[in-house]
Amino acid sequence: MKLSIEDMSCEGCARSVTRAIQRVDPGAEVVVDRPGGTAEVTTAASGEALLAALAQAGYPSQILSR
Repeated sequence: MKLSIEDMSCEGCARSVTRAIQRVDPGAEVVVDRPGGTAEVTTAASGEALLAALAQAGYPSQILSR
């Protein structure tokens, strides 16, 4: 699933995004494109659960593709 992630401006933000996703699914594979503002996620979790976790972490997001 590809996510568009707002306010991801530094490497620390990219790590926070990865941690937020892996709190929902510890086995998730996350590849962050910080300059592009996206993350490619391989996960068993629902997109809605990931969006909620990212919003709670301060990174409003949307699903670009599943």
